[in-house]
Amino acid sequence: MNEKIKSACAAVRPADKEIITKAKERQAQLAKPPGSLGLLEDISVRVAGMTGKIHNKADKCRIVVLCADNGVCDEGVSCTPQSVTLSQTINLTRGLTGASSLAKHFGDEVMVVDVGVMTDFNCPAVINRKIAYGTKNLYLEPAMTREQAEQAVCVGLEMAEKCAEDGVEAIGVGEMGIGNTTTSSAILSVFTGEPASVTAGKGGGLLENAYQHKLEVIDGAIAKHKPDPNDPIDVLAKVGGLDIAAMAGVFLGAAAHRIPVVIDGFISVVAALTAARLCPNVKDYLIASHASFEPGYQLAIKELGLEAPLLMKMRLGEGSGCPIMFRVMDAAYAIMNEMATFEEASINDSYLDEIRIGDNFTVKR
Repeated sequence: MNEKIKSACAAVRPADKEIITKAKERQAQLAKPPGSLGLLEDISVRVAGMTGKIHNKADKCRIVVLCADNGVCDEGVSCTPQSVTLSQTINLTRGLTGASSLAKHFGDEVMVVDVGVMTDFNCPAVINRKIAYGTKNLYLEPAMTREQAEQAVCVGLEMAEKCAEDGVEAIGVGEMGIGNTTTSSAILSVFTGEPASVTAGKGGGLLENAYQHKLEVIDGAIAKHKPDPNDPIDVLAKVGGLDIAAMAGVFLGAAAHRIPVVIDGFISVVAALTAARLCPNVKDYLIASHASFEPGYQLAIKELGLEAPLLMKMRLGEGSGCPIMFRVMDAAYAIMNEMATFEEASINDSYLDEIRIGDNFTVKR
């Protein structure tokens, strides 16, 4: 494995259990029935374990969007023209797409990176890290070389490092690449052993005959190339995409820098799963956002042991769920940082002792 990737994996430490315990103790001291704020409490505690701090902020949030074309589009697996990858890569920088308009509205930053758009273009706002002009058609040959897959992961590591240098407090991971529900489903099938009929949906809206061919393409590519499920780089190279590889690098790099990192939808969760297969400790730094409408999403999020708190029937991608989740995280932090304790609120909380004992809550008085 590439030395940069090895180094990043070695840098990822498990969540800080001591801080998690202290964060739980503070939640138990706040003037409310135990657990009454549900996932807001859980998020604040989990993030404390990520950052090593009980009190956190979401003042500077950034969505990193990795853009690349996929050669498998030659098989007709997408109803969207491949030219849309280029158009939306540029529009992302202008606040004109779903994800970037949300980010602009909320004051979040968007970092757009070209790792494999099939056309040369001039847009200074897009970071050019092009590795290839799209991947190969994975139905006929491996999507890319192992070296290209590692290069793409390293691009993601670079972007995460830049976020850390810039003081970003939460990273969201998005993508732009027509055809990438096919590559995501293929990766998920390899990691879980499930057929394409379980991992793949109709994407942007395929007709039934095209959908059936999509399933044939995924299952056929896996049977032909035999990617090793125990070697994530091999999986990326044979049936993945440059965008997904780079996204996995962002997830890995964020974890290495102890920055909370938000999963968007289906492609994003598969990239997160890939990063977790590279380094299991990455799981401790992942925050799910919305439950994607794509059928493979639930399988992937279950593999990560996470739960998506936002049920919004979204399936756009781009990182569109991240700005919404940043607001939820901010709300979780507000509770931890600003809510009064029983003592500060002059409330005798002894009436909750029986509940705490029953729920195994412990409170430091």
